[in-house]
Amino acid sequence: MLGAIVGDVLGSIREFRPVKTKDFELLNSDCIFTDDTVMTVAVADSLMNGTPYIESLQMWGNSYPTAGYGGMFSKWLASEFPEPYNSFGNGSAMRSSSIGWLFDDQDSVLKEAEKSAEITHNHPEGIKGAQSVALGVMLGRQGNTKKEIKELLENLFEYDLSQSLDEIRPSYSHDVSCQGSVPQAIISFLESEDFEDAIRNAISLGGDADTQACIAGALAEGYYKGIPVQIEEFVLNKMTPDIFAVINQFKNKIRIVLN
Repeated sequence: MLGAIVGDVLGSIREFRPVKTKDFELLNSDCIFTDDTVMTVAVADSLMNGTPYIESLQMWGNSYPTAGYGGMFSKWLASEFPEPYNSFGNGSAMRSSSIGWLFDDQDSVLKEAEKSAEITHNHPEGIKGAQSVALGVMLGRQGNTKKEIKELLENLFEYDLSQSLDEIRPSYSHDVSCQGSVPQAIISFLESEDFEDAIRNAISLGGDADTQACIAGALAEGYYKGIPVQIEEFVLNKMTPDIFAVINQFKNKIRIVLN
């Protein structure tokens, strides 16, 4: 989960100032957390403390009303009786990473990821986005190879993960749909050499940088079994006390699960 938050923070200043290179300042003082972090925390909080997804997402979202939500999701946050709105935006994918840590088999991960998505993103592509990220996290932390992760995600979700970043990057632009951003974020992880490289890969596409780095970071944390200390400390210093508390609770929960 922290890998997703790290990606969000480090990609935050590049969402509307895109770069097409991996050579940029990573730990920029202007970096902030966005809606990706808030919703990632909301899902994790729901899972750990038994709060229904709708209640948790609305509580956290309304606590951070200026975090950068899309128009339809903002209306959902404000609704007294929130209903899904058939979205296939990548908001479902960026928030699902904790599921890949807290559930240990494919069927459970897929079912829980669908539940986390369908309260808003009940379009098939929105559900696929959430499932692919959560499952990729689980597969990585359980020791599967990148080849195994790639093949399973391609087979289950019909994503084309065969392109290289060098092929994608020149013509790629800002795309907030699951089908137009999640596969590219997965490839950013698959091509990476380490955690930092995965983040740089995703941002270098020049697209929806914070969300794609969020997804790539989530996958990279599971696969590489951690985050460089300097990067983690930089990002944790950007967190508010309530978000920091959930991150700590999650870390403690993961230790129990892994032991």
